[in-house]
Amino acid sequence: MADGTLGERLKQARIAAGLSLRDVEREVGVRSGHLSQMETGTIAKPELAILWDLAGLYGIEFAPLLVLAGHGDARQPAARQRQRMTVALRAMQELTPAEQAEALRYMAELKARRDG
Repeated sequence: MADGTLGERLKQARIAAGLSLRDVEREVGVRSGHLSQMETGTIAKPELAILWDLAGLYGIEFAPLLVLAGHGDARQPAARQRQRMTVALRAMQELTPAEQAEALRYMAELKARRDG
């Protein structure tokens, strides 16, 4: 993954996928204005569910996006972090889209409680 901000990485991935902001809006259901704000850094810490959807659409890894968005821990040893993310992603793949969204909301709530 390229160095830089979350917004820069998302924009690079979108362009590499040959998608416009409107294309992404149609695919993932997030308004193009919101996506644009993410790419420019106005929204620096988007919801986990949005990052999950974008990673899937762009064909990029989810875990590095979490770190760039401040949801992950860049200090954690890479192998351990990859292992935990692999387990979590495998579990997520077994869920329905609605269950995935619910799980991501729950994780966001846990993090908010911890940070709050």
